[in-house]
Amino acid sequence: MSRCVIIGGAPIGNYPALRAYLRPGDFCVFCDCGLDHMEGLGVRPDLIVGDFDSHPRPGLPAETIVLPCEKDDTDTVFAVKEALRRGYDQFLLLGVAGGRLDHTLGNLSILLMLDTLGKTALLADDFSEMEIVSRGEGRIPDTFPYFSLLNISGTAKGVTIRDAKYPLNKAEITCDYAYGVSNEPLPGKTAAVTVDEGRLLLIRDRT
Repeated sequence: MSRCVIIGGAPIGNYPALRAYLRPGDFCVFCDCGLDHMEGLGVRPDLIVGDFDSHPRPGLPAETIVLPCEKDDTDTVFAVKEALRRGYDQFLLLGVAGGRLDHTLGNLSILLMLDTLGKTALLADDFSEMEIVSRGEGRIPDTFPYFSLLNISGTAKGVTIRDAKYPLNKAEITCDYAYGVSNEPLPGKTAAVTVDEGRLLLIRDRT
């Protein structure tokens, strides 16, 4: 099955950087005012969801799910759940970070939800890309000048970082002390991150 791309309404200033993440065959879901990014991203919706409190209801020839304004799930969370219901296992999230901090933090929790379900998810914004490292290995090519590891869920134990300026061996990273910020892959190397217990947010910075 193809990958599902969820497109939210957070600001996007660097469309060329985000267009580079898109690939043929992606199933693109636009959430409410995420429709403002259609032209900049150069893709059309396969599915539109939203309560349309921040964008006029579209008249586009695409399947559209109209949601109530008062609901537990945000438009973006609903879109992810709908894609899961349709069988998607791989996700790319665009236009979901930046702007309102509460929306950004809420959307980061989507990465945790998808990781819990054993799905693959990448979130990209103007400056970076983010994913959860838990069961597998997070890799950072030296094309990314910096990367950070943040704990946004409990305590991560057995954290190991290889081929980076600041290596770690079986360390522990908690939510209340973020000492995994602004590391660097060694020149010519691909840094690697593993976690024995718990999970971490890996942020690869492009600038």
